[in-house]
Amino acid sequence: MNRWLPFEWIAAVRFLREGKLQTIFIIGGISIGVGVIVFMSAMLAGMEANFIRRVLTSQPQIQLLTPDQVARPLRNAAGEIEDAVVQRPSQRVISIDQWPKIRAQMLAMPEVTAVSPTITGSALAIRGDASRAVTLTGIEPDTYFNIVKVPDYIVAGSARLTSEDIIIGTELAKNLGASVGDKLNLQAASSANRVLTISGLVDFGNKGANQRVAFIALRTGQSLLGMIGGVTTIDMTIKDIYAAETIAKRIQAATAVEADSWIATNAQFYTAVQAQIYTNTLIRVFVGLSVAFGIAAVLIVSVIQRSKEIGILRAMGTSRGQILRVFLLQGGLLGFVGSLFGATMGALALIYWHAVARQADGSEFFPLILERNLFIYTALLATVTGLLAATAPAVRAAKLDPVVAIRG
Repeated sequence: MNRWLPFEWIAAVRFLREGKLQTIFIIGGISIGVGVIVFMSAMLAGMEANFIRRVLTSQPQIQLLTPDQVARPLRNAAGEIEDAVVQRPSQRVISIDQWPKIRAQMLAMPEVTAVSPTITGSALAIRGDASRAVTLTGIEPDTYFNIVKVPDYIVAGSARLTSEDIIIGTELAKNLGASVGDKLNLQAASSANRVLTISGLVDFGNKGANQRVAFIALRTGQSLLGMIGGVTTIDMTIKDIYAAETIAKRIQAATAVEADSWIATNAQFYTAVQAQIYTNTLIRVFVGLSVAFGIAAVLIVSVIQRSKEIGILRAMGTSRGQILRVFLLQGGLLGFVGSLFGATMGALALIYWHAVARQADGSEFFPLILERNLFIYTALLATVTGLLAATAPAVRAAKLDPVVAIRG
C-alpha cells in the first residue's frame, strides 16, 4: 500500500513510528489538552443553556411599561419657577396609552417572535381567616404562555385559565392552606372583589416569587384592578436573546413607552454568563498554546536527531519542499490523532460528570450537550495548531545543508 502513498506521508509516518516514546507522550499531551477543551466547552454550554432556560422561561425577554410619572415645578409667571422642592410623585397604576397600536408595531418587527399584553397590580388573597398580599398578573394564555412557559412550571392541577380561574404559587397556596379546586377571594385596592377557583399551582424555583405570584385572565384582571380595556405591560420575546438590550433601546426611542430587557433586569446573571464565555475562550487559548509548544519542542528534537537522515535524503535528490512537507505532516498528524483521543476522553469525562453532579433537589446540574460541531472544531483546531507548531522545525529541516548535516 505504501507504493500509492506520496513520499512525504511515508517519511512522516516512519519518523513518528521510529520515535515511539516521543510520539506517545506528545499525543497523550495533545489528548489531555483537547479533552479539557471538549469537557469545558460542553459543560459551560450546558450550564449557560440551563441558566438561560431558567431565566428566560419565567420572564419576558423585553417588557414595555408606562414611563415614570414626573412632577413638574410650578411657575409663578412666564419664565419664573417657584422656589420649592419637587418630590417624585407616587406611581399610580395606569394603562399604556394606545397599547393595541404599540402591540401591532411590535408584531411587525422582524426580530420579534411573540407579543402579549398583560395587566399587573396588587391585591389581597383571602381564604377563611388567612390572607396574603399577592401580585396579580392578568394575561391572555394563548400568547403569554409562548413568552413565559407557565405550563412547564405547573406542579399540580393544570394551566387552564378561564375568567373564573386563578393559578397561584406553591408557597402562597401553602400559606393560605389552599389546593387545586379551592376558592380564593381576591380584593383589590379599588374595593373590587372576585371569587376565583384555583386551577393550578406553579413553582418557579424561587420562594419569593412563589409566595406572591397569581395569574388570572386578562379581562378578569382589568375588572378587578379597575382598568377596563387597559394594560400595564406588553411582554415580548425575540429571535436573538443577546440583542435584547439593543432592541429595547430602539423601541424606547421610537415609542412613548419604557422598554426593559432581560439583560438590564438580570445584569448580574448576564455578567456571569459573559464571564463564563470569556473564561472558556481563555482556557482554549492557553491549552492551544501549550499543545503548540509541545509539538514544536518534539519536532525540533526530531530535526536535530535526524539531521544526518535529512542530509542523506537531500543528497539523494529530495527537495527542500518535500522535507518541509514531511515535518508539517508530522505536526498535522500529531494534532489530528491527539484530537481524536482527546475528544473521546472529554466526552466520556463529561458524561460521567453529568451523571454524578446533582443539585440539592436531585435534578441535573446542567443539561448534557454534545454537539457534532464541537468535535469538528476541536479536530480542526488541534490539526491546524499542529501544522503551525511544526512550521519552525520544518523550515529548519528544509534549510539544512546536506554536506554539513552528513558530516555532523
